Amino acid sequence: MSSVSVRIPTILRTYTGGEAEVKAEGDTLRAVVADLEASYTGIAARILDDAGKIRRFVNVYVGDEDVRFADGLDTATPAGTQISIIPAVAGG
Repeated sequence: MSSVSVRIPTILRTYTGGEAEVKAEGDTLRAVVADLEASYTGIAARILDDAGKIRRFVNVYVGDEDVRFADGLDTATPAGTQISIIPAVAGG
């Protein structure tokens, strides 16, 4: 299993004890989210909807790649990769 670094947005830091960046394990984004949930109960529900898909207003990047244009939750997460969770900001 590969170890990755996950950047946590301010709004989700209540789940990580205020940590802005945490380590997680997994070879795919799906496995990384499951590992985050195991360590930080409740965080997955803020990232995934009831159908288990990435929420509409949450963007997730593996490296510089938006997973919506890659393989979604099946996007590979090689060891050392940085994953960024970015809530979309509404407004105009």
